[in-house]
Amino acid sequence: MNVKVFGFLIILLIISVIPIADAQFAEKAVQRSVEVIINSVGEIHVKHVVALSNVPRQVELIDGIVSNLLVTDEQGVEKQVNVIGDNSKVLILPSNRDSIIEYNLDQVLSQKNDLWTWSFRYLEITSFILPEEVDLLFVNERPVFLGEKNGFLCHGCQILLEYSINEPKNIIQVNWEDKEFLVEVRTLAKIESFDFNQPTKKISFKVNDNNQFVTIIIPLELLWEPYSVFLYDEKIDQHKFNNNGTHVWLNMRPETSGEITIIGTTVIPEFPIIAPLAIGFLMILVMPLMRKVNLR
Repeated sequence: MNVKVFGFLIILLIISVIPIADAQFAEKAVQRSVEVIINSVGEIHVKHVVALSNVPRQVELIDGIVSNLLVTDEQGVEKQVNVIGDNSKVLILPSNRDSIIEYNLDQVLSQKNDLWTWSFRYLEITSFILPEEVDLLFVNERPVFLGEKNGFLCHGCQILLEYSINEPKNIIQVNWEDKEFLVEVRTLAKIESFDFNQPTKKISFKVNDNNQFVTIIIPLELLWEPYSVFLYDEKIDQHKFNNNGTHVWLNMRPETSGEITIIGTTVIPEFPIIAPLAIGFLMILVMPLMRKVNLR
Protein backbone atom coordinates (compact mmCIF):
# COMPACT_ATOMS: atom_id res chain seq x y z
CA MET A 1 0.00 0.00 0.00
CA ASN A 2 2.84 2.35 0.91
CA VAL A 3 4.51 1.50 -2.41
CA LYS A 4 1.32 2.47 -4.30
CA VAL A 5 1.03 5.75 -2.42
CA PHE A 6 4.69 6.50 -3.04
CA GLY A 7 4.30 5.73 -6.74
CA PHE A 8 1.24 7.99 -6.98
CA LEU A 9 3.15 10.85 -5.37
CA ILE A 10 6.00 10.38 -7.84
CA ILE A 11 3.54 10.60 -10.77
CA LEU A 12 2.02 13.80 -9.36
CA LEU A 13 5.48 15.28 -8.95
CA ILE A 14 6.39 14.49 -12.56
CA ILE A 15 3.14 16.03 -13.84
CA SER A 16 3.73 19.20 -11.83
CA VAL A 17 7.29 19.53 -13.13
CA ILE A 18 6.42 19.13 -16.85
CA PRO A 19 5.07 22.69 -17.37
CA ILE A 20 8.17 24.13 -15.68
CA ALA A 21 10.45 22.06 -17.87
CA ASP A 22 8.45 23.06 -20.96
CA ALA A 23 8.69 26.70 -19.92
CA GLN A 24 12.46 26.49 -19.62
CA PHE A 25 13.13 24.69 -22.91
CA ALA A 26 10.18 25.62 -25.16
CA GLU A 27 11.17 27.38 -28.37
CA LYS A 28 9.87 30.77 -29.45
CA ALA A 29 6.40 30.71 -30.97
CA VAL A 30 5.61 31.91 -34.48
CA GLN A 31 3.35 34.95 -34.23
CA ARG A 32 0.99 35.63 -37.11
CA SER A 33 0.20 39.14 -35.85
CA VAL A 34 0.62 41.52 -32.92
CA GLU A 35 -1.89 44.32 -32.49
CA VAL A 36 -1.70 47.23 -30.03
CA ILE A 37 -4.93 49.20 -29.65
CA ILE A 38 -4.81 52.56 -27.82
CA ASN A 39 -7.99 54.44 -26.95
CA SER A 40 -8.48 58.16 -26.41
CA VAL A 41 -7.83 58.00 -22.64
CA GLY A 42 -4.56 56.08 -23.00
CA GLU A 43 -5.84 52.57 -22.24
CA ILE A 44 -3.95 49.85 -24.13
CA HIS A 45 -5.20 46.45 -25.27
CA VAL A 46 -2.81 43.95 -26.87
CA LYS A 47 -3.66 40.95 -29.05
CA HIS A 48 -1.20 38.27 -30.25
CA VAL A 49 -2.23 35.62 -32.79
CA VAL A 50 0.09 32.62 -32.41
CA ALA A 51 0.48 29.86 -35.00
CA LEU A 52 -0.53 26.32 -34.04
CA SER A 53 2.22 23.93 -32.96
CA ASN A 54 2.47 20.30 -31.87
CA VAL A 55 5.07 21.21 -29.21
CA PRO A 56 5.01 23.82 -26.41
CA ARG A 57 6.02 27.33 -27.50
CA GLN A 58 6.91 30.55 -25.64
CA VAL A 59 5.42 33.96 -26.39
CA GLU A 60 7.09 37.04 -24.97
CA LEU A 61 4.61 39.70 -23.88
CA ILE A 62 5.13 43.43 -24.40
CA ASP A 63 6.83 45.12 -21.45
CA GLY A 64 4.47 46.73 -18.97
CA ILE A 65 1.99 45.86 -16.23
CA VAL A 66 -0.11 43.02 -17.68
CA SER A 67 -3.69 42.52 -16.53
CA ASN A 68 -6.79 40.58 -17.66
CA LEU A 69 -4.65 38.01 -19.45
CA LEU A 70 -6.73 35.62 -21.56
CA VAL A 71 -5.66 32.81 -23.90
CA THR A 72 -8.15 31.24 -26.30
CA ASP A 73 -8.05 29.26 -29.50
CA GLU A 74 -9.24 30.77 -32.77
CA GLN A 75 -12.78 29.56 -32.06
CA GLY A 76 -12.89 31.41 -28.74
CA VAL A 77 -12.45 28.39 -26.47
CA GLU A 78 -10.49 29.43 -23.38
CA LYS A 79 -7.16 27.67 -22.82
CA GLN A 80 -5.05 27.08 -19.75
CA VAL A 81 -2.66 29.96 -19.06
CA ASN A 82 0.92 29.11 -18.12
CA VAL A 83 2.71 32.31 -17.16
CA ILE A 84 6.51 32.40 -17.06
CA GLY A 85 8.28 34.85 -14.81
CA ASP A 86 6.57 38.06 -13.75
CA ASN A 87 3.92 38.03 -16.48
CA SER A 88 6.68 38.49 -19.07
CA LYS A 89 6.06 35.31 -21.10
CA VAL A 90 3.28 32.83 -21.76
CA LEU A 91 3.70 29.12 -22.48
CA ILE A 92 1.38 27.89 -25.24
CA LEU A 93 0.71 24.16 -24.96
CA PRO A 94 0.51 21.99 -28.10
CA SER A 95 -2.59 22.73 -30.16
CA ASN A 96 -4.03 22.01 -33.59
CA ARG A 97 -5.45 25.53 -33.76
CA ASP A 98 -3.98 29.02 -33.63
CA SER A 99 -3.93 30.60 -30.18
CA ILE A 100 -4.98 34.14 -29.29
CA ILE A 101 -3.41 35.96 -26.34
CA GLU A 102 -5.10 39.15 -25.13
CA TYR A 103 -4.33 41.45 -22.22
CA ASN A 104 -4.37 45.05 -21.04
CA LEU A 105 -1.11 46.93 -20.61
CA ASP A 106 -0.55 49.66 -18.01
CA GLN A 107 2.20 52.07 -16.95
CA VAL A 108 3.87 52.37 -20.35
CA LEU A 109 2.06 55.33 -21.93
CA SER A 110 2.54 58.67 -20.19
CA GLN A 111 0.96 62.07 -20.76
CA LYS A 112 2.70 65.39 -20.22
CA ASN A 113 1.30 68.74 -21.36
CA ASP A 114 -1.28 66.90 -23.55
CA LEU A 115 1.46 64.95 -25.36
CA TRP A 116 1.23 61.15 -25.06
CA THR A 117 4.59 59.32 -25.09
CA TRP A 118 5.60 55.65 -25.18
CA SER A 119 9.15 54.29 -25.46
CA PHE A 120 8.25 51.01 -27.17
CA ARG A 121 10.39 47.96 -27.90
CA TYR A 122 9.13 44.65 -29.26
CA LEU A 123 10.99 42.78 -31.98
CA GLU A 124 7.96 41.43 -33.80
CA ILE A 125 5.98 43.12 -36.57
CA THR A 126 3.43 45.16 -34.64
CA SER A 127 0.28 47.00 -35.74
CA PHE A 128 -0.67 50.13 -33.82
CA ILE A 129 -4.28 51.29 -33.80
CA LEU A 130 -4.53 54.88 -32.58
CA PRO A 131 -7.55 56.86 -31.35
CA GLU A 132 -9.68 58.14 -34.24
CA GLU A 133 -8.92 61.74 -33.21
CA VAL A 134 -5.24 61.25 -34.13
CA ASP A 135 -4.23 61.99 -37.73
CA LEU A 136 -0.64 63.04 -37.05
CA LEU A 137 1.89 61.29 -34.83
CA PHE A 138 5.65 61.24 -34.33
CA VAL A 139 7.95 58.22 -34.47
CA ASN A 140 11.45 58.98 -33.17
CA GLU A 141 10.50 62.67 -33.58
CA ARG A 142 9.70 62.23 -37.27
CA PRO A 143 6.15 63.12 -38.36
CA VAL A 144 3.82 60.42 -39.69
CA PHE A 145 0.60 61.64 -41.31
CA LEU A 146 -2.19 59.09 -40.91
CA GLY A 147 -4.91 61.01 -42.71
CA GLU A 148 -7.98 58.77 -42.74
CA LYS A 149 -5.99 55.72 -41.65
CA ASN A 150 -6.30 54.65 -38.02
CA GLY A 151 -2.85 53.20 -37.45
CA PHE A 152 0.51 52.09 -38.76
CA LEU A 153 2.72 48.98 -38.99
CA CYS A 154 6.10 48.76 -37.27
CA HIS A 155 8.76 46.19 -38.25
CA GLY A 156 11.15 44.96 -35.54
CA CYS A 157 9.90 47.82 -33.50
CA GLN A 158 12.02 50.04 -31.25
CA ILE A 159 10.50 53.52 -31.31
CA LEU A 160 9.60 56.59 -29.33
CA LEU A 161 5.91 57.10 -30.09
CA GLU A 162 4.44 60.57 -29.47
CA TYR A 163 1.05 62.01 -30.33
CA SER A 164 -1.62 64.39 -29.09
CA ILE A 165 -5.40 64.28 -29.32
CA ASN A 166 -7.29 67.24 -30.78
CA GLU A 167 -4.13 69.26 -31.24
CA PRO A 168 -5.02 72.98 -31.62
CA LYS A 169 -5.12 74.20 -35.23
CA ASN A 170 -4.38 77.87 -35.83
CA ILE A 171 -5.77 79.08 -39.18
CA ILE A 172 -4.12 82.27 -40.40
CA GLN A 173 -5.40 84.22 -43.37
CA VAL A 174 -2.69 85.75 -45.55
CA ASN A 175 -3.70 88.36 -48.10
CA TRP A 176 -1.47 89.45 -50.92
CA GLU A 177 -2.82 91.86 -53.52
CA ASP A 178 -6.08 90.26 -54.69
CA LYS A 179 -5.30 86.74 -53.45
CA GLU A 180 -6.16 85.08 -50.15
CA PHE A 181 -4.23 82.13 -48.67
CA LEU A 182 -4.91 80.06 -45.56
CA VAL A 183 -1.91 78.86 -43.56
CA GLU A 184 -2.49 76.31 -40.78
CA VAL A 185 -0.22 75.96 -37.76
CA ARG A 186 -0.76 72.86 -35.58
CA THR A 187 0.89 72.80 -32.17
CA LEU A 188 0.32 72.51 -28.44
CA ALA A 189 2.42 75.66 -28.04
CA LYS A 190 1.04 79.19 -28.12
CA ILE A 191 1.54 81.02 -31.42
CA GLU A 192 1.78 84.81 -31.72
CA SER A 193 2.81 87.54 -34.18
CA PHE A 194 2.36 85.53 -37.39
CA ASP A 195 3.71 87.43 -40.40
CA PHE A 196 4.26 86.79 -44.11
CA ASN A 197 6.89 88.95 -45.79
CA GLN A 198 6.78 88.81 -49.58
CA PRO A 199 10.01 90.67 -50.43
CA THR A 200 12.15 88.50 -48.16
CA LYS A 201 10.29 85.25 -48.98
CA LYS A 202 9.62 84.29 -45.39
CA ILE A 203 7.00 83.36 -42.81
CA SER A 204 7.65 84.19 -39.17
CA PHE A 205 5.84 83.69 -35.86
CA LYS A 206 6.59 83.42 -32.16
CA VAL A 207 6.39 80.16 -30.17
CA ASN A 208 5.82 80.66 -26.45
CA ASP A 209 6.59 77.12 -25.23
CA ASN A 210 9.68 74.93 -25.09
CA ASN A 211 10.28 71.65 -26.93
CA GLN A 212 6.88 71.42 -28.60
CA PHE A 213 6.16 70.01 -32.06
CA VAL A 214 5.10 72.70 -34.52
CA THR A 215 3.58 71.71 -37.87
CA ILE A 216 2.78 74.35 -40.46
CA ILE A 217 0.77 73.65 -43.63
CA ILE A 218 1.95 76.03 -46.35
CA PRO A 219 0.23 76.70 -49.69
CA LEU A 220 2.93 76.14 -52.31
CA GLU A 221 1.66 79.06 -54.35
CA LEU A 222 2.36 81.33 -51.38
CA LEU A 223 5.86 80.10 -50.51
CA TRP A 224 7.71 77.57 -52.63
CA GLU A 225 10.12 74.92 -51.31
CA PRO A 226 12.86 74.11 -50.36
CA TYR A 227 12.70 75.72 -46.94
CA SER A 228 15.16 76.73 -44.25
CA VAL A 229 13.91 77.10 -40.68
CA PHE A 230 15.51 79.27 -38.00
CA LEU A 231 14.96 79.84 -34.30
CA TYR A 232 16.07 83.44 -34.07
CA ASP A 233 19.30 83.30 -36.13
CA GLU A 234 20.10 79.63 -35.55
CA LYS A 235 19.13 77.10 -38.18
CA ILE A 236 17.13 74.17 -36.78
CA ASP A 237 16.08 70.77 -38.11
CA GLN A 238 12.83 70.45 -40.00
CA HIS A 239 10.93 67.65 -41.72
CA LYS A 240 8.97 68.23 -44.89
CA PHE A 241 6.19 65.71 -45.62
CA ASN A 242 2.73 65.16 -47.08
CA ASN A 243 3.14 67.24 -50.23
CA ASN A 244 -0.16 66.93 -52.15
CA GLY A 245 0.80 69.25 -55.00
CA THR A 246 -0.91 72.35 -53.59
CA HIS A 247 0.23 72.32 -49.93
CA VAL A 248 3.21 70.99 -48.04
CA TRP A 249 3.48 70.11 -44.34
CA LEU A 250 6.58 71.29 -42.52
CA ASN A 251 7.43 70.15 -38.98
CA MET A 252 9.96 71.37 -36.43
CA ARG A 253 10.56 71.05 -32.68
CA PRO A 254 12.35 74.11 -31.30
CA GLU A 255 14.04 73.39 -27.97
CA THR A 256 13.14 76.80 -26.58
CA SER A 257 10.52 79.48 -27.08
CA GLY A 258 11.30 82.26 -29.54
CA GLU A 259 10.77 83.49 -33.06
CA ILE A 260 10.54 80.90 -35.84
CA THR A 261 11.42 82.01 -39.37
CA ILE A 262 10.70 79.89 -42.45
CA ILE A 263 12.49 81.03 -45.59
CA GLY A 264 11.46 79.70 -48.99
CA THR A 265 12.85 80.12 -52.48
CA THR A 266 9.99 81.85 -54.28
CA VAL A 267 6.83 83.71 -53.33
CA ILE A 268 3.83 85.03 -55.23
CA PRO A 269 3.38 86.81 -57.54
CA GLU A 270 7.00 86.60 -58.56
CA PHE A 271 6.89 83.06 -59.91
CA PRO A 272 3.43 81.56 -59.71
CA ILE A 273 3.01 77.80 -59.60
CA ILE A 274 1.20 77.84 -62.96
CA ALA A 275 4.14 79.49 -64.75
CA PRO A 276 6.29 76.33 -65.24
CA LEU A 277 3.24 74.44 -66.48
CA ALA A 278 2.35 77.23 -68.94
CA ILE A 279 5.92 77.39 -70.26
CA GLY A 280 6.00 73.62 -70.73
CA PHE A 281 2.67 73.67 -72.56
CA LEU A 282 3.84 76.44 -74.90
CA MET A 283 7.04 74.52 -75.67
CA ILE A 284 4.98 71.49 -76.70
CA LEU A 285 2.98 73.67 -79.11
CA VAL A 286 6.01 75.53 -80.50
CA MET A 287 8.34 72.56 -81.10
CA PRO A 288 6.40 71.09 -84.09
CA LEU A 289 6.28 74.53 -85.74
CA MET A 290 10.02 74.98 -85.29
CA ARG A 291 10.67 71.60 -86.89
CA LYS A 292 8.58 72.52 -89.92
CA VAL A 293 10.49 75.80 -90.34
CA ASN A 294 13.83 73.97 -90.12
CA LEU A 295 12.71 71.42 -92.74
CA ARG A 296 11.85 74.17 -95.17
